[in-house]
Amino acid sequence: MDALSDILSRMRLKGALYFRTSFTPPWGVQVPAFENVARYHFAYKGRCLVRIANESMPVAMEQGDLIIIPHGAKHTLFCDPDTETDALPLDQMIEKSGFTGSGTLVYGAHGTQHETHLICGHFAFDGYVSHPLIETLPSYILIRNYGESSGNWMENTLRIIGAEAGREGIGNDLIALKLSEIIFAQALRSYLATVGANRSVMSAFANPQIGRVLSAIHEKPSFAWNLEDLSGIAGMSRTSFVNTFSQLMAMTPFNYITQWRMQIAQQMLAETSAPIIEVAESTGYQSEASFGRMFKKAVGFAPATYRRNMQA
Repeated sequence: MDALSDILSRMRLKGALYFRTSFTPPWGVQVPAFENVARYHFAYKGRCLVRIANESMPVAMEQGDLIIIPHGAKHTLFCDPDTETDALPLDQMIEKSGFTGSGTLVYGAHGTQHETHLICGHFAFDGYVSHPLIETLPSYILIRNYGESSGNWMENTLRIIGAEAGREGIGNDLIALKLSEIIFAQALRSYLATVGANRSVMSAFANPQIGRVLSAIHEKPSFAWNLEDLSGIAGMSRTSFVNTFSQLMAMTPFNYITQWRMQIAQQMLAETSAPIIEVAESTGYQSEASFGRMFKKAVGFAPATYRRNMQA
């Protein structure tokens, strides 16, 4: 499994589909902040503006655009500048629209052809698993004409989601929900290959040499990695490799290995009853004592204490 896939898998990426909208002017909605989620909106038809908290300018979305708000920040969706200040909190809009949780959320004036159809939802992550790649994402990711830029298969996927979301029928919401989980990984991959390639941490995954090393680490996190092995995979001298990795990832190679091992250990301790020695060996430690010292230093609790707290 490549590094990006492993990270998203460990973080238990799970899509949640809220609704498909049919908004007609005048309309505006305030979406509250939420932790450990990445909000998304896909402009299936029409256009709108999005103002994200702490951003000076609103983002203009056209039909076919996808916006992801990685850190779940508060934001406002509205049809034009005149409606922003009158935007309703999401729960009030839902109440006024009479939306019951199924079908399409319809709001706005009647008799106009200027409809905006949005596919709205979020991607959730496990609260106790994190990664610098996700933490350093910007306040929003906007991908223009997302279906076309990601290839025919993604365009077709988005069409299916748009058609299934909000329809009455057996399995419609489940189909739309499962397909939506593909979107985040593909959007992140697209972002890493373009503007994200120049951002700290993300540039490491886009770098062919460091990217190979990250994939190797994620493929074998318990392996007894040494500097010669890692620099050999990168095809670089040891000094050049350490300097490049540290510059791009904002940490040394061995700090990254330790951090990722501790993420795996936390997950195993929280979700399984595996003996602590098994957790230790799965993360590259040959004794409970050495693993316990490293885990407590990284997490702040002894492994057994952490397990009791998480499973209580």
